[in-house]
Amino acid sequence: ITLLLVIVVIFLFLRNASATVVPSLALPLSILGTFALMKPFGFSLDNLSLMALTLSVGFVVDDAIVMLENCVRHMEMGKPPLQAALDGSREVGFTILSMTLSLVAVFIPVLFIGGLLGRLFHEFAVVISVAILVSGFVSLTLTPMMASRFIRHGSHESRSPLLRASEATFDAALRGYEKSLAWVMEHRPIALVFSLGILIGTFALFALIPKGFIPSEDIDQLTGTTEAAEGTSFESMVNHQQQIAAILQKDPNVAGFMSSVGGGRGGTSSNQGRIFLRLKPKSERKLSADQLARQLTPRLNAVPGMRVFLQNPPPVRIGSRSAKSQYQFTLTGTDLESLYENSARLEARMRTLPGLDNVTSDLQIKNPEIHVELDRERAASLGVSPRDVDETLYDAYGSRQVSTIFTPTNQYWVVLELLPQYQRDVSALQLLNVRSSKGDLVPVGTVAKLTAGLGPLSVSHSGQVPAVTLSFDLKPGTGLSEGVSQIQAAARQTLSSDISTAFAGTAQAFQASQQGLTLLLLIAVLVIYLVLGVLYESFVHPLTILSGLPFAGFGALLTLMIFRTDLSVYAFVGVIMLIGLVKKNAIMMIDFAIAAERNEGRSARDAILEASLVRFRPIMMTTLAALLGGIPLALGAGTGSELRRPLGITIVGGLILSQLLTLYTTPVIYLYFDRLGTRVRKRFGHSGDGEVETVRS
Repeated sequence: ITLLLVIVVIFLFLRNASATVVPSLALPLSILGTFALMKPFGFSLDNLSLMALTLSVGFVVDDAIVMLENCVRHMEMGKPPLQAALDGSREVGFTILSMTLSLVAVFIPVLFIGGLLGRLFHEFAVVISVAILVSGFVSLTLTPMMASRFIRHGSHESRSPLLRASEATFDAALRGYEKSLAWVMEHRPIALVFSLGILIGTFALFALIPKGFIPSEDIDQLTGTTEAAEGTSFESMVNHQQQIAAILQKDPNVAGFMSSVGGGRGGTSSNQGRIFLRLKPKSERKLSADQLARQLTPRLNAVPGMRVFLQNPPPVRIGSRSAKSQYQFTLTGTDLESLYENSARLEARMRTLPGLDNVTSDLQIKNPEIHVELDRERAASLGVSPRDVDETLYDAYGSRQVSTIFTPTNQYWVVLELLPQYQRDVSALQLLNVRSSKGDLVPVGTVAKLTAGLGPLSVSHSGQVPAVTLSFDLKPGTGLSEGVSQIQAAARQTLSSDISTAFAGTAQAFQASQQGLTLLLLIAVLVIYLVLGVLYESFVHPLTILSGLPFAGFGALLTLMIFRTDLSVYAFVGVIMLIGLVKKNAIMMIDFAIAAERNEGRSARDAILEASLVRFRPIMMTTLAALLGGIPLALGAGTGSELRRPLGITIVGGLILSQLLTLYTTPVIYLYFDRLGTRVRKRFGHSGDGEVETVRS
């Protein structure tokens, strides 16, 4: 779909079949070249590499479009095809080099980040960088050669009504842009103030937008934990679990499920169970997995004595700790009494927080139990040892295998235990007899004191220190950043000083990623500035090129808020990609303006005005190609689309706003920096041909 959309854009702007074929060939060649280089790196075709290739389709063609459009422009001047290709390629060769290297520079910091983010996006960054480099090479070699061989002067004209309408539309847009740009250039202070307002608005939106980690993915599955009161027997848990199963069996969205009760490898206690739901395909149900989990939870909690915690399995499971909800907050302390008291107090406070749901704790210290206190002197006088008492209790309530029955086709364990009615009766302990060393039967009550009490069902530790883990989910519309902030504030107000706290699992990785992503964004901007500074041998022109970044960031964040999407890791990567995409417009303008000033002696104003109009067509083509490359991701369906949508939404929203605004603000910023450079040179006494070319070269 992305390939077709990009080719349609090229055809509608150039209105020539042969001219459309030339840049279109850059697409398969760049993708095939990327495949060839992926093999030595050991990469495979997976979700991340395919997402990188899909996005690259939108902008690997940019270089070829710029090259071809400039060659066609020279042909329209009346030059022969070969001369037009030579002159056109010579004119934009440095532009394409700048666009390619600066776009690859965006992904250099991504290659060096560690942790989970590094593992997730290392392959993504390498694949997309390779695709960009291959496309740059193809655009500098194959594209001008084919333009000189297959495109002829005047072949762009067509009598097709569709193409005539396309040409008329473009001409009208160009005239409208010329008039509006002239007005903006006459009111430059307004444009500058507007740009500063957008910059401030970008920071405000960044602070306000909910921030998430990895979006949930609908893979037609749900998992859940069921929990009854501490001390609930196995038979009672089975009965409760069967009631849960009866409700699930009637739900039309559930294709099948599996249910289990008791402790096991999942880390559940004897009063807990697990359920695994296989949902019908998304096309056969109206609710998403997250919506279905929220709908089913109150229905399942209606079973008396049971609490059910359903969750959509995360795409990437972080941490090995089993929990009933998706996110965890761990409390540790050496004083058990203080730890348990503080955790109960914080749990009650978290239940009142507006953004949290399904708050629960792994603290289970009220399990009913019987304490058997042996009178050792009396037992010794009757010939009963502590081991005898222990063995008798295990025979009655354990699962002692006393024999094996072998048959021709199978074998069966013989397990010794009390009858079920006695296992459920506490007073039956008094009826147990212990065989003494003298051969007599001695009642347990004769040699031991039996008292009822409460004790821990399980005691959790973190780093060999007693710990309590509070688990929580987020209510719809609440970002993970907001939930984390609420919990941190509640912990500061509720807990005593002897309790240490830390987020665990996904919440911990989210905290680490926020610092890493912000630093990554700053490093990406710095790297691009350094690359552009080296290419242009200037400190100022890179600032002009990067002046459009706030518009892209504002558009991306605003679009995310409109579609109620968190600023997740994938969306943040989209913002970083926008840094590389948006600066292409400014590079195309500024390259032309610098050449016009140097070679033709034009003023800065005339040069940037001509550059804006001449480069209007390639700017529109490259931006629409990149924008349409992100639309299939933003509108995508099918398994895994939830992960890709934030990236597509970010790119589409950022490009729409930045495309419109940078066409006007870049010329304004260019003139302001030109005036600044002139004042600097006059102040330090540089003029004429010997001036220091730190601003205009």
